[in-house]
Amino acid sequence: MFTHRLTERIKEMENPVVAGLDPRLEYLPESIIHEAVGLHGKTFKAAGYAIRKFNEQVIDVLCDMVPAIKPQFAYYELYGLEGLSALYDTVAYAKGKGLLVIGDGKRNDIGSTAKAYSDAWLGKTNLFGTDVFGLDLDALTVNPYLGIDGIRPFIDTCVQYGKGIFVLVKTSNESSGEIQDLKVGEQTVYERVASLVAQWSEGLIDEYGYSPVGAVVGATYPEQAKKTRQLMPNSYILVPGYGAQGGTAKDCIPSFHKDGTGAVINASRSLVFAYKTKRWSSIYNGENYLEIIREEAVRMKKEIKEAFSEKIEEGELHE
Repeated sequence: MFTHRLTERIKEMENPVVAGLDPRLEYLPESIIHEAVGLHGKTFKAAGYAIRKFNEQVIDVLCDMVPAIKPQFAYYELYGLEGLSALYDTVAYAKGKGLLVIGDGKRNDIGSTAKAYSDAWLGKTNLFGTDVFGLDLDALTVNPYLGIDGIRPFIDTCVQYGKGIFVLVKTSNESSGEIQDLKVGEQTVYERVASLVAQWSEGLIDEYGYSPVGAVVGATYPEQAKKTRQLMPNSYILVPGYGAQGGTAKDCIPSFHKDGTGAVINASRSLVFAYKTKRWSSIYNGENYLEIIREEAVRMKKEIKEAFSEKIEEGELHE
């Protein structure tokens, strides 16, 4: 089961950080861009080449430190078929290095279409009578707006192939409250969705106490995270919003259980493009970007560990 593998990886690495691979050409090192354009001109093929090379370098430098990567599909779709090809290659390369891969696609639709999404990203596709894996992600973010009709196909695929999903519950963006904070009876919308996630998890718990039905809860809303952690005791929580969006290590901790499991923290720009940030700008020379990414990963791991210890001492975490 995905959650079992994730828990094992977190324990092995002593690190709950997920590296978000969200490549845009303007973020990539000039040396990679120069090489790509020299080989393929200013084309989509050059974009795919640059993304693929950068991602592989980042995976190489982080694969012994983080349990998983999280590619955001939009940054690959932006570059057409070559971008999607780079996504497929990135997933395969990461899995070859022992990393879990969480696809950030926020997919959903009516039942039959949801099944097609689920088969495409997590399960198998029937090719002329033979079932074969496509992208073969370990987990996928999904939108719960259509209710169980749109979620059930993903759950079925998770059970069949040992995969996972992360349901959008309380997202990290500023306007999330326009819908997610609305009252539905005695609960807000996000609390109601969290309750549904717990309901959808029933009967699917692994030996560590987790279901393949996880949730997305942003670091930018730590008080809401405390509520959702109580409502979803058996769900892994994917925590976006750290770093560039303003979330701190301390803001991420309410999503964890006391034993240090139950959540993973995504870091995209603040980690993978650390060499572009103010913290590291004074030492970036155009070539040492991988060294800086590595150092930022070490710094982030230490920061999270210290924040976790502080919350333990304050007695704020759930068993």
